[in-house]
Amino acid sequence: MKTLAVISRKGGAGKTTLAVNLAITAHLAGLKTMIADMDPQRSATDALRARVAPGPTLMEINAGKLFQTKATAGYSGYDCVIVDTPAAPDADVLQAVQCADLCVLVCRPTFLDIASVARSAEAVRRLGKKGLIVLSQAPPRRNGEEPSSVLKAAEALRFTGMPMAPVGLRARAAFQQSMAHGRSACEWEPNSAASQEIKRLWDHLETLAPSGQNDLYLRAN
Repeated sequence: MKTLAVISRKGGAGKTTLAVNLAITAHLAGLKTMIADMDPQRSATDALRARVAPGPTLMEINAGKLFQTKATAGYSGYDCVIVDTPAAPDADVLQAVQCADLCVLVCRPTFLDIASVARSAEAVRRLGKKGLIVLSQAPPRRNGEEPSSVLKAAEALRFTGMPMAPVGLRARAAFQQSMAHGRSACEWEPNSAASQEIKRLWDHLETLAPSGQNDLYLRAN
C-alpha cells in the first residue's frame, strides 16, 4: 500500500485540488483508494460529497487518527491512501509526513509559496522521508515558451534540495469546474491538457512512492 501526503502550508496553492484529482485518478486506474481528509476546512470532503459516480473512500480524520486510519486501510486491502493535510498546526503536518511513503509539496510560482515550501522540504528531509515538489497554478506557455515566473520559481526551488516533478499543473478552469462536481479533470474533460497533466503526474508519482505496508504492520502491532 502506498501513502501519499499532499502538503502546502500556504492557502490557495491547490493542495486539495491535487489530492482529490490524484485520488480519483488512482480509483479510475483500478486501485482501491482512500482519501484521508485531515484538513479542518474539509474541502476534499465537500468536493467528494458532490460526486455521483463511485469513487475513492472518504475518511474525515484528525492527526490523532491518521496512523490508525492507515493501519485499517492496510488490513482492508487498500492499494493507496492520499492524505489531504492541514495548513497548520505544524505538529499535524509532521504527523502526516511521518505517516507518508511520499510527500507531495504543492507550490505556486510565487515568492511566499516558495518560502513556505522551503520550510516544508526541510521538515521532510529532517524526518528522513521522500518528497518532491509539484508546481501548481502555473501560467500556461506562450508560443511554446515558459513564462518567466515559472522559470524563476524552478530556479529558486532548486535550492530547496528537493526534486521537482517533471509535470506541473497549469492554471486551468477545468480543475475548478470539475471539483465543483466531485470529479477529476480526467473525467470532466478527458482529452484536455488538464487531464493529461494529472495522468502524467500520477504515473510519475506511482514510480516514486514505495510500499509502506510492512512498516505499517509494525506500527500497528
